[in-house]
Amino acid sequence: MSTPIPQRWTTASMPDQTGSIALVTGANSGLGLESARALLAQGATVVLACRTLAKAEQARGLLIAQTAAGSAPNPEARCTVLELDLADLDSVRQAANQLAERHSRLDLLLNNAGVMAPPRTLTRQGFELQFGVNHLGHFALTQRLLPLLLASPGPRVVQVTSGAQYFGQLDFEDLQGERRYDRWKAYSQSKLANVVFAQELQRRHPQLRSAAAHPGLARTNLQPTSVAANGSQLERLAYRLMGPLFQSAAQGALPQLFALTAPEAEPGGHYGPSELGGMKGWPKAVPMAKAALDPAQGARLWQVSEELTQGA
Repeated sequence: MSTPIPQRWTTASMPDQTGSIALVTGANSGLGLESARALLAQGATVVLACRTLAKAEQARGLLIAQTAAGSAPNPEARCTVLELDLADLDSVRQAANQLAERHSRLDLLLNNAGVMAPPRTLTRQGFELQFGVNHLGHFALTQRLLPLLLASPGPRVVQVTSGAQYFGQLDFEDLQGERRYDRWKAYSQSKLANVVFAQELQRRHPQLRSAAAHPGLARTNLQPTSVAANGSQLERLAYRLMGPLFQSAAQGALPQLFALTAPEAEPGGHYGPSELGGMKGWPKAVPMAKAALDPAQGARLWQVSEELTQGA
């Protein structure tokens, strides 16, 4: 029987994280920054894994300044940076190696970074950017960090997905959008891959707790970045009209923080906002895309992902 979730779970509900080592990808802004802030305030050692060290250092300075006034001691020593470009598997390998040099274990891995609906672009190894960053980069990172995770007494891995997963389909015949590219279809595919991966990781490694979470409609830099990349005035207008439905990045980060830290979070669980059809609200367990529950889909995605990231 699953453990009931508090009706209004907030960062104040988080257990003390003193002694925990956490890595957050995309920690310089949005959901990642809010997650890192909460973990640091609760006493965790937090590694800010970001595409550029300059942005990581800027975020570190902000977080240290904000945390210094709180009760958690010595944030300067507990907040470090790591250069990680998920669009480059060489960078993923180097980042994992550097983390292993610094730490003998990793307790919490939050695969948060992502890109949304750009024109068709390729990663350094030639993968479609959204599938490459949102899924393959995090898949390779998690694989590389498994020894550190399994050295922890209670490791957790959380994939940050999206409500777009419900519209996604894993097109194994054209994962890279080479035959036909639709940027929103590619985004939905990558977000479905997140939950399929989370479930398969749990099946293969029951000694850790693997889960997925989505933020609903959270105001982050994903929306303006997507509009700027595509120059779509229609999307710009749509986001403006939908403005009242958006919640803050801090509120949107609650489901992933719940999955990462709460005792009530289940292995293989999936969490999202509780109101307006999952668009906003407090964290609760929510249904995931049906494809994520299919072990055959999970096994196939795992095999393909291993082949594509071989040597990473």
